[in-house]
Amino acid sequence: MNLHHLGVFHAVAGTGNFTAAAERLMTGQPVVSRQVAALEKALGVVLVERLPRGVKLTEAGALLAGYAQRIFAMEEEAARALAELQGLKRGRLRVGASLTIGSYLLPGLLAKFGKRYPGIEMSVEIANTQEVEQRLMAGRVDVGMTEGFAEGAGLLSRVFAMDELVVIVGKAHPLAARAKAAITAKRLCDDVGDRFIFREEGSGTREVVERALAAKGLRVRPGMVLGSTEAIKGAVAAGLGVGVLSRLAVERQVKARELVVLNIGDLELKRALYVQTAAGRIVGGAGGAFLRMV
Repeated sequence: MNLHHLGVFHAVAGTGNFTAAAERLMTGQPVVSRQVAALEKALGVVLVERLPRGVKLTEAGALLAGYAQRIFAMEEEAARALAELQGLKRGRLRVGASLTIGSYLLPGLLAKFGKRYPGIEMSVEIANTQEVEQRLMAGRVDVGMTEGFAEGAGLLSRVFAMDELVVIVGKAHPLAARAKAAITAKRLCDDVGDRFIFREEGSGTREVVERALAAKGLRVRPGMVLGSTEAIKGAVAAGLGVGVLSRLAVERQVKARELVVLNIGDLELKRALYVQTAAGRIVGGAGGAFLRMV
């Protein structure tokens, strides 16, 4: 069925004559008549009875007119929906974030975005940096936010903030009493041994620490591997070892004197925080607006 011919018939059915339909469609009356005739021929039925004044729908014409009304009503609805999406009155934002960003930065960003665009549905997937990049490449999320080193092939990465990692111990740890005095990274590794508590492989935090130590010829083997920032904080506070986490993640516990930040004089643990999209994929609508805000 030719949808253009159906649209012409829809105008005829709605106005009741060829002349009015031609005016609505901004074309000539003979053109309207020919296109309705072409539709009738294609369908093998008579749709309208031509009267001296206007037209009358046949049974087949009335049946088709009902379908045409629904079809073109949906077309108008689709056009409105797209227009609203352009104005960000509705739509969906899917963000993948690594744990530190997802827990300590993203909630504030989403709250700001939600106030600006209240009609946008938002969903978040939180995982380690490697997993976020994989989900971004697979199209499961529109925007990725990761920490550490952005090296995924096929990704476009931009720095949106900087973060600082700090070495932490529990308040009862022997090193806590000497927290203000600077110690070297080698002394830290020698004293701590295998009592480092790290995140799992694929974590941006762990990768930054391992690279910084490797640059000084140092290597540590974690004595404990935990899958969440909160678990590491709890283990360190309980005296089970030494951890390295974002300063953002430990601010409350440090103020409460549950954790102590050590001064490692020759070890700077700063890292970029990245916002990422998949190369070759256009991120418009809600995703584009979120990128601009970030």
